[in-house]
Amino acid sequence: MGQIHLHMSMSLDGYIAGPDVSVEQPMGVGGERLHQWLFAEPSDAEDDVVAGEMYSPAVVGAVLMGRRHFTVGIGQWGDDGAFGMPCFVVTNRPATPVVKGPTTFTFVTEGLDRALEQAQAAAGDKHVNVMGADVAQQLLRTGRIDTIQLNVVPVLLGGGTRLFDRLGPTELEQVAVVPTSTVTHIRYHVVSPPG
Repeated sequence: MGQIHLHMSMSLDGYIAGPDVSVEQPMGVGGERLHQWLFAEPSDAEDDVVAGEMYSPAVVGAVLMGRRHFTVGIGQWGDDGAFGMPCFVVTNRPATPVVKGPTTFTFVTEGLDRALEQAQAAAGDKHVNVMGADVAQQLLRTGRIDTIQLNVVPVLLGGGTRLFDRLGPTELEQVAVVPTSTVTHIRYHVVSPPG
């Protein structure tokens, strides 16, 4: 079975989205700055490597996200659904699966554990990528995140959605640091979960 990865772009002051996230502003006020490194022209070769690893079908087999992340993101992900692999949405509202090209969004109403089981089964020996602060925090608290990849953007948002809210002390091992012209990519292995 593959690992559970958390892969997020984050401001220097710890936010993964700006204030007032909505369908009209999926990244909140000022939050679109967090993903500019993905679309920079010309792009940085190191950024391209990290971006390519995010959803490489050779490495990643499924995506796990919360309903809010799906709701505000689906309009931005295009006709192909952006991910090209099975996506599992943790929700308490039943819904018919949404298919966009090679991407299928399955809504799981039996809780986070069941959604994670389904994502892992779909991924097989590949990794599951986690999206969304709430789902990430729940998995971190219960020790089920193996690796955290942070793309730290040199901007201070001053407010919004924090990635590491409501967590206790957590020990991480720094595995890699790759600075580029637009962002610093930092990878951590989770040694011990909050406790």
